[in-house]
Amino acid sequence: MPPTLPPRLRRLLGLRRVRIGVAFLLVVATALGGWLGASADPGYPTGTFRMATGTQSGVYALYGSLLQAAVDKELPGVRLQLDQSVGGPDNLARIADGRDDFGIATADAVAHFTGPGKDQLRAVGELYDDYVQLVVPTDSPVHSITDLKGRGLRVGTGQHGSGVELIADRVLALAGLKAGRDLQEFPYGIADAPAALEAHRIDAFFWSGGLPTEGIIALTKRAQVRLVPLGWLATGMDQVAQRTDVGARNTQIYRTSTVPTSAYPDSSPDDSVSTLAVANLLVTRANVPSSLVERMTQVVMNSRDAIGQRVHSAQLVDVRSAIYTEPLPLAEGARRYYVSVKP
Repeated sequence: MPPTLPPRLRRLLGLRRVRIGVAFLLVVATALGGWLGASADPGYPTGTFRMATGTQSGVYALYGSLLQAAVDKELPGVRLQLDQSVGGPDNLARIADGRDDFGIATADAVAHFTGPGKDQLRAVGELYDDYVQLVVPTDSPVHSITDLKGRGLRVGTGQHGSGVELIADRVLALAGLKAGRDLQEFPYGIADAPAALEAHRIDAFFWSGGLPTEGIIALTKRAQVRLVPLGWLATGMDQVAQRTDVGARNTQIYRTSTVPTSAYPDSSPDDSVSTLAVANLLVTRANVPSSLVERMTQVVMNSRDAIGQRVHSAQLVDVRSAIYTEPLPLAEGARRYYVSVKP
């Protein structure tokens, strides 16, 4: 029969076993907590990042709000804050100087941009095309851009510093038209130009945006308007870009495309219209963390169909075409994503 230990010794040994057991459990819990913490690391920086969009009623603003919702869903810990701007050139300046981390701009605005930090701009991908739209009342005498000559009509040519202003100025110059002699220019963007046209404060306005643009959809439901064909200017416009913008050298910037009847079914007449098209790029900066850019690129591609329900042209976003981001090089994070999903 084994010897019986004194009661006090038994209590001490029991207490020691409890302490050893507790210590063991603490070690296990610490190790497990560290493992769980490591496995919960999302692999990208979290916090608030900013995206420059555009004016109210424009496609940039709508696309930005839809992308924001997708980021909320797919990138836990990341908040994408949207900043209004006057358009692509403003977006590029904001990204280059660090006020924003992402933004959208057309290829012509990128090629034309000469501000500080331009060498730090990078592309996440090509998104969709902007279509240049010259909107006039149905009964307007303007059926070609050259019909503006000598009439002194009041034309909205975009907010100062916007991509619309850039492209409108080029269209007018290529058509041999001069402000003050042939027409009067007004700095109206898509937020105020439709109402100004409806109220007869202007006679026409330029807009460059994806199809359809909600501001123009709303206008067609209230007033009889139509689009003026501009497609025949594409070759000349591209030559202007090649000649004046260093970033456009050896890169096609403008091309001819068509606004289909389905874009604005309430326009009058509801005809397809040949016009100018220019690609939109999602832009970032070289020092934005590559891991975040890689995941943002994934969100853009994954959300294509959902965003495309509201921004119909975004349905064309595709990994096979998104890599063609001239005149900007691809961001490293975006490049890694496209390599990982290469068809």
